Amino acid sequence: MKPGVVLIHLAGWLLVLACFTGRLAADPPRIYIVTDLEGASGVYQFAQTREPGNPLGEKAKEYLMGDIAAVVRGLRAGGATEIVVLDGHGSQAFVPHLMEPGAKYITGKPRPGPLTGLDESFAGMVQLAAHAMMGTPDGVLCHTQSSRTENRYWYNGVESGELAQCAAIAGHYGIPTIMVTGDEAACREATKFFGPNCVTVAVKRGISREAAELYPFDETRQALYEGARRAVAAIPQCQPYKLSLPIQAKKEYLVFDSPSGPGRLTSKEGTIEDVLKLMDF
Repeated sequence: MKPGVVLIHLAGWLLVLACFTGRLAADPPRIYIVTDLEGASGVYQFAQTREPGNPLGEKAKEYLMGDIAAVVRGLRAGGATEIVVLDGHGSQAFVPHLMEPGAKYITGKPRPGPLTGLDESFAGMVQLAAHAMMGTPDGVLCHTQSSRTENRYWYNGVESGELAQCAAIAGHYGIPTIMVTGDEAACREATKFFGPNCVTVAVKRGISREAAELYPFDETRQALYEGARRAVAAIPQCQPYKLSLPIQAKKEYLVFDSPSGPGRLTSKEGTIEDVLKLMDF
């Protein structure tokens, strides 16, 4: 082939490559955020999370919205322009007039599935205001699904909390957990399950289940912002968390024979064939 023809072919391939990379650059990653309330800045008592409408609970919701705002701003600064935020707290915790612009917010019940709206189009998931699994000694407000019945879960022999449960559902769609925020125990748990490339931001340090060393909000919100920026850049290094199917599952929980009586420890074991049915066990 003549040198001139080679140059023409090379120029053509470079043009195709430029168009391809330009198209990638034009499609910034979509990010899915699932929130809870127990892991927000300033939250350390169950009274702040269990009783909707009480002054402590209403103030805790404001704390959560401040954390969400910092993370949304950080994700956008990192290059994400499409962000969906799911209210993952059982009694719901969003305050509409405090929603940070630049994201869409899902709240209210009933709704389909545990992570409504999640699909393969998202590049990463953030677990915001998360807490450690039931039984974690230094986990602030630690529990798994229910703090009253004190549920504990094992999947394929590994005890797992809500962090792993949400990540496994995201993993079904090939989506990695790229960031976790909460207390130090939740961040430690995240690193154990998702590896060191998952960005973690601790907004407090647990002393016991309802005692914590709190950090000033100006400091936690700045750390959340910076962490979210890093999380977008970390997407290529983060791997989806997947459970091998079928899942050999075990659950321990308390059954109350009377409203005022002590709980009776009960357990069950079984097989989960579909990770999307994980929360039905």
